Amino acid sequence: MSNLNGFSTEDDSRDAGHGQICCLVDDGDRCSRMAGNASYSKRIQKTVAQKKLKLNIDHSARHIYICDYHKGVIQSARSKRKRKLSDEDDNNSPDHDYDGPEVDLLGLQVNTLRRYKRHYKLQTRPGLNKAQLAETVSRHFKTIPVQEKECLTFFIYMIKNHKSKFDQKHFGHDS
Repeated sequence: MSNLNGFSTEDDSRDAGHGQICCLVDDGDRCSRMAGNASYSKRIQKTVAQKKLKLNIDHSARHIYICDYHKGVIQSARSKRKRKLSDEDDNNSPDHDYDGPEVDLLGLQVNTLRRYKRHYKLQTRPGLNKAQLAETVSRHFKTIPVQEKECLTFFIYMIKNHKSKFDQKHFGHDS
């Protein structure tokens, strides 16, 4: 039996994944993370196919349990809103504005993501999991404008002069 999101619950698989590695092949490489209690069900496989994620099951694995990382990736892909067809041609959307490297915020701790959310007063529904929170923070992070030349100049100055962020108040005020 599985819960509403298609993943197995702890009650369904008490000993699931113990001592086993994730059954997925991620973009051609077998995952080496420890498997959790989430299974790679037919419903999840369908989601992976629809979202065009580069995940496949390793048929040599004797189980269908996946690691928490891939569970989060799949949940994050599932929670992304589908854009309207009219929005796809609109180059003003945040997805089109951002041409820099993708930042993987799943590596941050949940408390760090929550602090970011609180600092920027981001509105979310209660009870988001780490993957959903990282997705929300990432979406906001991409919208923050950066003046690259000024930022790099300031960064190099701070490094060369062995300054820290605590010395910022003095930057630009020295004669």
